[in-house]
Amino acid sequence: MMERRIGFEMVMALVTLLYFVLSCVTASSSGLNNHGEQLRRNLLANGLGRTPPMGWNSWNHFYCRINETIIREAADTLVSTGLSKLGYTYVNIDDCWGEINRDDKGNLMARKSTFPSGIKALADYVHSKGLKLGIYSDAGYFTCSKTMPGSLGHEFQDAKTFASWGIDYLKYDNCNNGGIKPTERYPIMTRALMKAGRPIYFSLCEWGDMHPALWGSKVGNSWRTTDDIGDTWESMLSRADQNEVYADLARPGGWNDPDMLEVGNGGMTKDEYIVHFSLWAISKAPLLLGCDLRNVTKENLEIVSNKEVIAVNQDSLGVQAKKVRMEGSLEIWAGPLSGFRVAVVLLNRGPLRAAITANWDDIGIPPKSVVEARDLWEVL
Repeated sequence: MMERRIGFEMVMALVTLLYFVLSCVTASSSGLNNHGEQLRRNLLANGLGRTPPMGWNSWNHFYCRINETIIREAADTLVSTGLSKLGYTYVNIDDCWGEINRDDKGNLMARKSTFPSGIKALADYVHSKGLKLGIYSDAGYFTCSKTMPGSLGHEFQDAKTFASWGIDYLKYDNCNNGGIKPTERYPIMTRALMKAGRPIYFSLCEWGDMHPALWGSKVGNSWRTTDDIGDTWESMLSRADQNEVYADLARPGGWNDPDMLEVGNGGMTKDEYIVHFSLWAISKAPLLLGCDLRNVTKENLEIVSNKEVIAVNQDSLGVQAKKVRMEGSLEIWAGPLSGFRVAVVLLNRGPLRAAITANWDDIGIPPKSVVEARDLWEVL
């Protein structure tokens, strides 16, 4: 068993089954492969999102206060900090980038006051850095800020526009939708993107309204399972809890999304941000940074740069972890990794220090197994 005394903090352990255990379980791997093949047949066939996307999004820190300089500098910083080499490659513009009206041909237009060079030029710049550019729209008549048009009724036109600009990722929100069900609105954009002539990762920001995890795999590459996150301990944990309910429905090519990361925005402590990053990693959530990268502290940069924790998130097996034990404020989260390994989070949600014990059978390891275990946060 594994025990760690912690108070208001967590430990992520990577448990590696040794060879003699592998020889006992190898026979079952063909069944897992067959199951995985059946799941893949139900996925959106754009070939994207084989691992959860990683990158940066403007909303959590800047909200509507964005311009092309901020986006360019975010791209620059992903490269200069080494984050891009760790896999953070998407630079995603959120709401408020467009003019309130379309042009005389019905096309979306970048806001001249804040994006004077246009989105195509911005995409070219981001691509020159070896990165990818994401953009935002809404499955409604206006976006959530009501400062620019949504794409409802213009899906095919807007998808072609995004493709012509060189867009790589679309976050598609759920505001001002005229009361039309998301199960009717979102698939239209799916079809539009598939015909746009460019692979575009499709992120459904449906807020968990009609349980998109149940139908999202044929529609998008990820789907929000929650309302917007806030930069607080309580908000972060509640989003993790809501997202965990749908763990069995995540897989390579289609991920549950509990919203973007708040690490670095200042509302939580170092230990709380470590919990935040760990739960998102083990939950195979998109790792989209939401802070001002230009001013990120060394401490927060170290958290989001932990290569072994990132590797848990990006593991090729693509199985989302679950809560396997709960006792009051003490929890054990665990999920399998490739190579017959197991990732484990021991989480104390309460204010007092306490011992947490994870027994082998709690985390899917046969009793009396010999294992090698290590704390992935030991360096911090």
